[in-house]
Amino acid sequence: MPVSEVVPFTAADGFQCNLIHVTGDRAPSKGPVLLVHGAGVRANIFQPRTETTLVDYLLANGYDVWLENWRASIEFSPNRWTLDQAAAYDHPAAVQKLVEQTGAAEVKAVIHCQGSTSFMMSAVAGLVPQVTTIVSNAVALHPVVPAMSRLKLSLATPIVATMTDYLNPQWGLKAEGLVPKLLASTVALTHHECDNPVCKFSSFTYGTGFPVLWRHENLNDATHEWLKHEFASVPLRFFKQMSRSVSKGQLISVEGLDQLPAEFAAQPPKTSARFAFLAGEQNICFLPESQQRTFDFFEQQRRHFHSLRILPDYGHLDIFIGKNAARDVFPIILDELDRPH
Repeated sequence: MPVSEVVPFTAADGFQCNLIHVTGDRAPSKGPVLLVHGAGVRANIFQPRTETTLVDYLLANGYDVWLENWRASIEFSPNRWTLDQAAAYDHPAAVQKLVEQTGAAEVKAVIHCQGSTSFMMSAVAGLVPQVTTIVSNAVALHPVVPAMSRLKLSLATPIVATMTDYLNPQWGLKAEGLVPKLLASTVALTHHECDNPVCKFSSFTYGTGFPVLWRHENLNDATHEWLKHEFASVPLRFFKQMSRSVSKGQLISVEGLDQLPAEFAAQPPKTSARFAFLAGEQNICFLPESQQRTFDFFEQQRRHFHSLRILPDYGHLDIFIGKNAARDVFPIILDELDRPH
């Protein structure tokens, strides 16, 4: 059985984060790989109720596996984070802590959703030079969403932000206060795709679809039930940044930090890392075009070095938590991680 050890680290602005170091029955034969979760979830999202998780798979194939809980993690008290804060403060500190703990000269990473956007921001700004291979899922530098989601971002987000600082899929289970109750009622009236209130509220939170974050047929019943405990608060401040980025056609910074450019695809990236971009063909949270655009950007910098894989029959998060992901997806991730730099 894998064993987990919590390794705290302090982000550059003082925020307390942590790494989860997972070890298996045998010593790793390969170097460290860092797994970075998305918004409003936690590192545990990579360990669903499936027979073989990505953590299991990487351990079995010789990797030293580390999971990062950055400031968007529901392990921590809700905070009004931005992608800029994660990029400038969290991820560089996480990588530095991992290097200190392992003594490794190089690190590889698997990054998902807003863990991907913020980690990509770190990478192209030159803040994580130790990372040599990055597997990015769903979205990187160019967020592209369906037309209805774009409309929702631009029109609904400012209205909801006047009423609450956060959205919380846990309100599907228990809503206290006028705004949570109103939003929970809205979800109950409009979402009939399943009987899991957190699943339905997560779709309401992160896009327009029934559902948004996965295809139900890709999840086993145990994972679908487990998801009730894996989604919680996400700040409206983040959605404002994403709305501006979607309108701009690329990630933009909002904090004015010296470490970060104003726009992240407006100049050559300050990294020599190789990038492997993954996208579920059925992803309606971020369209596959998101990854296509970022791949094209990197292809212009160095031809035939990076890769793009469009995965049929998969959506957004089911790439990691799907019941058949160990068969359909994990060998692709392993191939990208094993490929010589």
